[in-house]
Amino acid sequence: QVQLVESGGGLVQPGGSLRLSCAASGSIFSIGAMGWNRQAPGKQRELVAGITRGGSTNYADSVKGRFTISRDNAKNTVYLQMDSLKPEDTAVYYCNAGRSVGPSSSRSYKWDYWGQGTQVTVSS
Repeated sequence: QVQLVESGGGLVQPGGSLRLSCAASGSIFSIGAMGWNRQAPGKQRELVAGITRGGSTNYADSVKGRFTISRDNAKNTVYLQMDSLKPEDTAVYYCNAGRSVGPSSSRSYKWDYWGQGTQVTVSS
């Protein structure tokens, strides 16, 4: 069993920045890929970013160039640096752990664990 705890969410103005953190504990050796998904009210859940243990990353088109995912394997922690935030980024952000599937050109993820979520609100 793996437990994931997010932190760093909050209220920010358009154009601002936030840095989300997610610390994993428990059976940490079962962790391969980690990532972030988000869900806004009335909308489908979507992958924001994913990263393999080796550091290969994938991003949703809507956040490319603005968000950066990274991880510190020694600390069992994954981060999401969010810059140039837009109102449409408002959502609950969930940290995930699981495994990557397929080559980097067509990668997807199978998430086995979910964090509790942290609210990100982008508004004036």
